[in-house]
Amino acid sequence: MALFEIFDPKAPPHPIGIDLGTTNSLVAYVKNERPVAVADCDLETLVPSVVAYLPNGDVVVGRRAVRLAAEHPRDTIVSAKRFMGRGSDDPETRRLGPYEFAEPAAGEANTVRFKVAGSRVVTPVEVSAEILRALKAQAEDALRNVGGAVVTVPAYFDDAQRQATKDAARLAGLEVLRLLNEPTAAALAYGLEKRTNGTFAVYDLGGGTFDVTILLLDDGVFQVRSTGGDSQLGGDDMDRALARELLAALGFDEQRQTPQLIRLVLDEARRAKHALTTLDEVEAEVPGQKRVKITRARFEELIRPLLERTGLACRRALKDAGHKPADIDGVILVGGATRVPAVRRYVAELFGKEPLADIDPDQVVALGAAVQADLLAGQGRTDDVLLLDVIPLSLGIEVGGGVVDKVLPRNSTTPCVARATYTTQEDKQTGFEIHVVQGEREMVADNRSLARFTLKGIPPMPAGMARLEVALHVDADGLLSVHAKELTTAIEQTVTVKPSYGLDDATVEKMLLDALDHGEEDLAVRRLAEGRVDASRIVAAARKGLQADGDLLEAGERARIEAACDALDEASRGDEPSRIRARIDALDDATKAFAARRMNRAIARAIEGKSLDRVEKSVEHAKGVEEAHAR
Repeated sequence: MALFEIFDPKAPPHPIGIDLGTTNSLVAYVKNERPVAVADCDLETLVPSVVAYLPNGDVVVGRRAVRLAAEHPRDTIVSAKRFMGRGSDDPETRRLGPYEFAEPAAGEANTVRFKVAGSRVVTPVEVSAEILRALKAQAEDALRNVGGAVVTVPAYFDDAQRQATKDAARLAGLEVLRLLNEPTAAALAYGLEKRTNGTFAVYDLGGGTFDVTILLLDDGVFQVRSTGGDSQLGGDDMDRALARELLAALGFDEQRQTPQLIRLVLDEARRAKHALTTLDEVEAEVPGQKRVKITRARFEELIRPLLERTGLACRRALKDAGHKPADIDGVILVGGATRVPAVRRYVAELFGKEPLADIDPDQVVALGAAVQADLLAGQGRTDDVLLLDVIPLSLGIEVGGGVVDKVLPRNSTTPCVARATYTTQEDKQTGFEIHVVQGEREMVADNRSLARFTLKGIPPMPAGMARLEVALHVDADGLLSVHAKELTTAIEQTVTVKPSYGLDDATVEKMLLDALDHGEEDLAVRRLAEGRVDASRIVAAARKGLQADGDLLEAGERARIEAACDALDEASRGDEPSRIRARIDALDDATKAFAARRMNRAIARAIEGKSLDRVEKSVEHAKGVEEAHAR
């Protein structure tokens, strides 16, 4: 018996949690006091973090964009999260990949820019905004009324990367309630689900980032003791290592290959990685080339250096928290890359215990974000949960000789504020130049520059007489603001740090205004593009069914179905989304009885000659294979 949910127009908006991932993203909300992931019309919760920009101006997100990657490798952006908050001269832009990058024009922020669809230029912020828009639309389809969002970020994201994520959410039209560290979100979901107290390590290895967090769970209090990681380490690096192996086996120089071949090899490397989760050996095949055998042993040899990099971060986090592996009560696995058997073995060796993976590592971050969104919106029981998170990297001020004075050390609990006092180095100095940096190195040149500003108007005084107090404040989102005050004159200035690698406020504002000005036009174009893609897929499926099971057709049925296919083909060549949708519905009506007969035949063939036990085992095996392929 089907159950229907009735929409209540007076109900408050549903707060949502979003896991903006490198490989896949998803959105969740709290239903009946339990977090659940939102599925699309195909009952899929994971949305591939892939955006395709087509020559006709269309933008495609998700699984359809994945299918376009081989045909449009430079116009289809995969793993944009790895480029968030990074400069155009960052080494990440030079890694193996099919993209073409545009240099920033004079006066533009030094951020990564992809050249797509001929002359169009987009930033990682804009790419991520498209993914977030798709997730918001998916939530609106399911919930109707969507409220504020908690968006997760890797714990080891620096200020520039966090600000870029927040900019992307603003462009997508989301009200950001909080940026939440991914390991903390996972621990929140796990702790509330299991009601377990103790000291835990969260080992989060996703598609493009790695985080490790040591935290204490104590009756609803989630106290982060330390965090560490690498924002340029993840499953993508496993794919690249395997892709280089494939290119070498095929006799190709990776520096001289076409974007199409690089995209194909990277995709085949990812497929082989997934298959090696359950198989000892696979054959990798690139169209038009010879097949290459890859063993699990060779794959594990290739990724061993990557695993050892995660081990360094884990040992450092344990040391910062004042713990040894034996002190850890459990290790929570997060991220799709933790499904790799070698990763799980390595974690077990590192911590001396089998890791916990009984909550889906692909969903656990979004589920925790949904819980936090529910709490922040005042719909959850706030007295049950207290989150005490930390900053991942130290914040400091440049002093004489290019040295960093660390004002806020890493692993300080957020929100937090710290002050330091400085003086002048020269007689009659009338201003202070303040340079804020982030990182753990001692010299400014070895850390990330966040902001520079000047406090002017200081009366000329002898060197050492002026007193400048600088306060660094990090909010609950992990974002930084700086307050500077000359104590003898009370001259002061406050700035919200806007990293040089991000988009400036004017650029973000222009994008928001453009989105409003062209909102209806963009929506119409999007609906038309989506309708055409759906029409093509449905017609192809119908004609394939006619060819495969034509003997099941009744009198006159083939003619009706073919006529409906032709009508849908014709409508898809037009520019009316509503007409395409009407023709899709008409084809669905024409094929409904035929589809039911085909389904009955398929079931009969599947269970023919099998006992009930064998059928049940086959179904369980098929589900396991499907889940492995989905990863």
